[in-house]
Amino acid sequence: MGIVVNFRHVYYSFKISLDRRQIVYTKPLKPIILLLLLFVIVGIACGGPPAVEPTSVPEKAPVEQPAEKPTTPPEPTPTEEEVVPASGAISNIQDVQGAVIQIEAQGTFVDPEFGEYSGAGRGSGFIIDPSGIAVTNNHVVTGAALLKVWIGGDTSKTYNARILGVSECSDLAVIDIEGDGFPYLEWYSDSIKVGLDVYTAGFPLGEPEYTLTKGIVSKENANGETSWASVDSVIMHDATINPGNSGGPLVDQNGKIVGINYASYQAANQYFAISDKVAIPIVDTLRQGKDVDSIGVNGSAVVSDDGSLSGIWVSSVKSGSPADNAGITGGDIITQLEGFPMATDGTMADYCDVIRTHNSGDTLGLEVLRFATSEYLEGQLNGRALETSYSFADVVDTNATSDQTGADGTYSGYYTVYDETNAIAVDVPNEWTQIDDTIWENTWGSTSFKAASVIATTNFDDYNNWAAPGVWFSASEDWGNIGGYIQLLDGVKDWYSTDCDFEGRYDYGADDPVFEGGYDVWKNCGAAGSVNIIVGARPKSDPLSYLVLVQVQVLSDADLDALDTILRTFDRVGGLP
Repeated sequence: MGIVVNFRHVYYSFKISLDRRQIVYTKPLKPIILLLLLFVIVGIACGGPPAVEPTSVPEKAPVEQPAEKPTTPPEPTPTEEEVVPASGAISNIQDVQGAVIQIEAQGTFVDPEFGEYSGAGRGSGFIIDPSGIAVTNNHVVTGAALLKVWIGGDTSKTYNARILGVSECSDLAVIDIEGDGFPYLEWYSDSIKVGLDVYTAGFPLGEPEYTLTKGIVSKENANGETSWASVDSVIMHDATINPGNSGGPLVDQNGKIVGINYASYQAANQYFAISDKVAIPIVDTLRQGKDVDSIGVNGSAVVSDDGSLSGIWVSSVKSGSPADNAGITGGDIITQLEGFPMATDGTMADYCDVIRTHNSGDTLGLEVLRFATSEYLEGQLNGRALETSYSFADVVDTNATSDQTGADGTYSGYYTVYDETNAIAVDVPNEWTQIDDTIWENTWGSTSFKAASVIATTNFDDYNNWAAPGVWFSASEDWGNIGGYIQLLDGVKDWYSTDCDFEGRYDYGADDPVFEGGYDVWKNCGAAGSVNIIVGARPKSDPLSYLVLVQVQVLSDADLDALDTILRTFDRVGGLP
């Protein structure tokens, strides 16, 4: 399942793990965003691709949507003599249900498929103390406005719960359920060995029906790197995990907690749980009200097909957290932390390594790419709040107005235009409806060339007389025969020198992950006094392959916003003519 979204210059294919929640559509991301970025939604048991053994790509134990009508669960038969602990904890597999909970997390989230939505997702968990202390996955609860809990499949009573602490990197969370005197589970005390009989307990598919599946431990220490967590090692087993089992317990035949289910690779019948030995010390800290290895986001690693852009997609933010205080919002992508690129391998490993290298209150440098406004921001965790670090419009000053914009001086939205060969594409305002997408063939001195070309404007006659906003985007493999982007910019100077004042030439590409080059600024063009920005650039990944020319005519503040959008979305998307 996938959607296509335009995400700055390259049409990135992002692998991302997303919670499947019942959603109530609220507000989409801007058209500039939701146009042409192919997201591969990998299956989830609350989905996404961990970097596990070559034969297995597990998926986040998905959160599932709510359902109705409880049914009576089957009761498995124990295979060994019951062990009765002195503590009063559950000691047999039949009674485990009484300590297993279903959690519904309600809140507002942002994902690349639906944009911003209000939703409710359901996962599982389990009680570890009669006072109502329970364990689940971080991705089940973080960023939720409220939690509802049902115990043991009994839907006649709904409990409230509060989050005590979370660990983003270990995908663990501890919550406190209102009330006391609850049945509870204890941790497994022996060493976990391959062949150990284990059971997955929980409430899959968003339904209140309790299920129990049986399997064995098939690997004691599997790789725990995924796109949503970074666990030192996890247990691989074959006790089936379905969507909604996320956060539920993996227990032995005596009801002891062997691990916390969090991921699956159903195609290979491989399922994964965070082992008790990894979880216990983290849970002990979380139940004291302290977060572990967290900045306060519910996120997943994303990386483009060509690797030129990667980061941590933020679907929600915990209020009052370092991330919230820094100004991170849902829909942001954290591209750098303390100057280190994030998620270049498609996992949370680098992100979590940086967090684990520092104390929770340390000040860390932060760079964010914000989808909603198409801008880069810089700031600090536990320090300076995020501020725009680069907006191309900052270099242009114009007080002109345009009657093509709305009452608030903005365009109504954006759409993608292509040349006739579908080789290049760029986002332009909805109001720029006059299009010329024909191939551009001409000579440059003694050099003949053919270029993909697309022009968009409000009015061609006015555009050609400097009096209407517009863009001319072109790209050619032949332009390398005339030199580089400097020669390209020099070659078009004559087009502007008669009717415009040359402001200067500047470097381009410091904040562009795909292209580098230069740009010229021409002011006071024609009687309308328009501003023209001319970018000549080459791809960073293969500088000799082709050159691009982007010419934008600006007459208003709204056109400055369009300029930023154009320069963040122009790209080659197919073979050049």
